[in-house]
Amino acid sequence: MQNGQLWKEEDPDCTEQDFSAGVEFLKSLDADIYFLQEVERGYDGGKQVYPPPNYGVLKDGFPGFDSAFVYPPVNPDELPFGLGLAVLSRWPLGGVGEHRLPASDLEFEFDGRKRRPSQRSILRANTVVDGRVIQLVNTHLQAYFMVGSSSLEHPEQRECLESLLKGLGGAALLGGDFNSAPGEGLDKQMQESGYRSSQTREATWKRRPYVVDHIFYGESFRLEKSEVIPTAASDHHAVRAVFSFEE
Repeated sequence: MQNGQLWKEEDPDCTEQDFSAGVEFLKSLDADIYFLQEVERGYDGGKQVYPPPNYGVLKDGFPGFDSAFVYPPVNPDELPFGLGLAVLSRWPLGGVGEHRLPASDLEFEFDGRKRRPSQRSILRANTVVDGRVIQLVNTHLQAYFMVGSSSLEHPEQRECLESLLKGLGGAALLGGDFNSAPGEGLDKQMQESGYRSSQTREATWKRRPYVVDHIFYGESFRLEKSEVIPTAASDHHAVRAVFSFEE
């Protein structure tokens, strides 16, 4: 969601914000379940605003949907970019919980000062569709390629996510911004855990031609359709997928 910061090709670093534009775009997708990242604004020093204001706009825009939200752990070295995960569901949510992903022991420079990465989060919930329980998992991993490294050198977050997925069982969907650069082997790792991406060819990030956003699905699902949908409401495109249950 880039915390409501709009995308302009002629000015990629434009600071104009309109979170309601993102909400209207989401409504146009007419989805049953949404996995959203970077819902709120991050601040230098790690300030987090309660109640989360953009999440409030999101809930107001989807009356009748159930939802859950989580901030990541506070980091005094936080970067002033989007953070916070949300799940929206047409069906009631249960089992809502947070799992924390470790921050690597890495130091980098941003805006003239030394920083350390943040811990990240997994937002987990479940819902029931046609009498079947679906596990819903949403995450936003560290972009190591942005700080001169890679998730191959710092695999801890991916390994924690893999461990959680292997313990889920049953029908499960995993959505998120995985911030994996080409060659980092994310798709192979997820496949070995029993999950396939709805699409791996079309870039989802506008700043680099990377496929960083995915909807991974377990063996209980059959993929019927997947598409990447452009939007001016974020620096990421949306990924939309249609599933049916395997018999």
